[in-house]
Amino acid sequence: MRDRDEVGRARNARPRDAYGRPLPHGAVGEERVPDDYAAEPAEALAEAQRLLDADRPFHAHEVLEAAWKAAPEAERALWQGLAQLAVGFTHVRRGNARGACTLLRRAADRIAPYTDTAVPHGSAAAPHGIAVADLAGTARELADRIERDGLAAVTDADLAPRLAQPI
Repeated sequence: MRDRDEVGRARNARPRDAYGRPLPHGAVGEERVPDDYAAEPAEALAEAQRLLDADRPFHAHEVLEAAWKAAPEAERALWQGLAQLAVGFTHVRRGNARGACTLLRRAADRIAPYTDTAVPHGSAAAPHGIAVADLAGTARELADRIERDGLAAVTDADLAPRLAQPI
């Protein structure tokens, strides 16, 4: 029997471990991002960065997924790609090389087109200062390295890239 919310939508109310794996009902798990989490893009990026830096990629994914669902249509693929990047990192932590490579490449494919977003004065930058080119390149390089050398080749620093460019 699946957990459901007050309007009947399926919800998994089971507690989760640090990497988002469900634990038995009644177990003590990690604090979750609330279902109604809403934040401005800068706040969502800062919170997702904090979670990545704390080795909580699953939780960073939840923050980025909330931003994706609230984003204007023109930015949705970018936020979806960021969420997929965090899911790719989650698969690394769970020991799933194939899933990690798949999600990292999907993330790169969704993020990369935003390198061409025009901003005033003729320069090119992604919305909200997101480090689009770096993140897309990092995701592809990491997927290639995992395929070539396995998960043991992944470092902690690989799983906490800078989401936004320094100001």
